[in-house]
Amino acid sequence: MLLFYIRHGDAIYNPDSLSPLGERQAEALAKRLAKYGIDEIYSSTSNRAQLTAKPLCELLKKDIKTLDFCNEKYVWNEFTVNVDGQTDWFFKKTIFKKILASDDVVENGYKWYENDELKEYNFSKSIERVDKELDKFISELGYEHDREKHLYKCVNPSDKRVALFAHQGFCVSFLSSILDIPYPYIASHFDICNTGMTVVEFRNENGVSFPKVLTLSNDSHIYREGLIAGYDSIIRF
Repeated sequence: MLLFYIRHGDAIYNPDSLSPLGERQAEALAKRLAKYGIDEIYSSTSNRAQLTAKPLCELLKKDIKTLDFCNEKYVWNEFTVNVDGQTDWFFKKTIFKKILASDDVVENGYKWYENDELKEYNFSKSIERVDKELDKFISELGYEHDREKHLYKCVNPSDKRVALFAHQGFCVSFLSSILDIPYPYIASHFDICNTGMTVVEFRNENGVSFPKVLTLSNDSHIYREGLIAGYDSIIRF
């Protein structure tokens, strides 16, 4: 199975929608994904994620299946802090970056949130919620997550191509949970761009699977259509 994780296009957050650029990005992505086919299309319940999936649904004549737990509003409420009057993701704040890079957090591994400087924020609640919901979702696709052994049991393996349209902030939780990598490692060192396509392969290896990222935040479809590529509206490359 190939699981495609796609961040929504360039957005207008209030009201929740896509900008004209975001609409063009979504159309470019749809052409790319339609070329090789997608069997099932899922989306966060946010409007911007569903609008990004819409062109692909139209090309493939498929319906969107919504997953509310992927909506960024939940992780936003759980992983944001207010520093000097500004609210943002905690892992974007320098003070927290230093904590996440500390020996204590690294040594705590999957229990990173038990660090003395992080305990008060109750980050564990969000980690547990996302783990539970993602395990259920992946199980329904045929792969049972064994978190003690850090692998998946191939209960009903397939060659399906499954697309999930969601968010930047949720992607940190998604990759950490799916790949069994402690959250701080993902939050501190990885990011994704608008309509960036991340592909995770679930290969059946004698009844078990070790998910592997084949490409991270790939935006070549944007370049192909003559749109400006790079990291959102900040860095061009």
